[in-house]
Amino acid sequence: MQQVSTTDLLSTSNLAIVGKQIKLLVLDIDGTIAGHSNNLSKTVKQAIAAVQAKGIQVALATGRMYCSALRFHQEIQSTLPLAAYQGAWIQEPSNQKIHRHLPVSREITQQLLDYFEQPPLRSLLSVHFYVNDKLYVREITRETESYAVRCGVTPIPVGDLRRVLTDEPTKVLALCDDVNIINELLGNLRLQYTPTELYLTTSVATFLEAANPFVNKGTAVRYLAEELLGLERDNVMTIGDNFNDVEMLEYAGIGVAMGDAPPPVQAIANWVAPNVEADGAAVAMEKFLL
Repeated sequence: MQQVSTTDLLSTSNLAIVGKQIKLLVLDIDGTIAGHSNNLSKTVKQAIAAVQAKGIQVALATGRMYCSALRFHQEIQSTLPLAAYQGAWIQEPSNQKIHRHLPVSREITQQLLDYFEQPPLRSLLSVHFYVNDKLYVREITRETESYAVRCGVTPIPVGDLRRVLTDEPTKVLALCDDVNIINELLGNLRLQYTPTELYLTTSVATFLEAANPFVNKGTAVRYLAEELLGLERDNVMTIGDNFNDVEMLEYAGIGVAMGDAPPPVQAIANWVAPNVEADGAAVAMEKFLL
């Protein structure tokens, strides 16, 4: 297998040295190990198994709901907790222990909903509230239907989303097919909320995600590595494909971006792999770990 491009933040020789120190590999799911088929390819599964056979532990860090990501965790036979919702929810499937749950405050959630429901945004956005690992929506839209099919979840329409705010949501998601609208919303909200008030990101170009300010995949990976396993960042390799992966790519000793990641994401990575349909994650594992 051949690489398609590299980003030389570290020299190739230094990356090879760091690769020998890796004891934890953390993978994003969508756009990284699961492409259009929404499944893992045989090549990726074989690469993960080979990495695990070398004694390197493998974990998942995803923006997906815990219940939606669980099948991937089981398929790769990970023995580590699963980091879902951009790391806001970290749970151990073997015993159901929740290591971390950092929700969005009820006050900010209501503010976001007020913003999303103002004319003319209300008719353009599908708003999702994730409460206790369930998906609540105002109504079932075409975007929600598509999302639900890919994620394997059943959305619960409730009309006024304020009705479900007896518990704080793990994440708030606004969907729109118009990427320009999502980018405009992201920019506007970043002017309204500081990073210490709200974590804002896009996991795909049409998904605007809001989470607790202490949440991102970087802090989730740090928790898995340092708190659970007693490792250092030089012992960690991460692979991701979008803006919600930036923090974990920056944290790791080796951060790999997928070939179809946005250019700013590729720019902060140590190496750029082929895209997901070309099994780029497997290429990266073979290059650095096998």
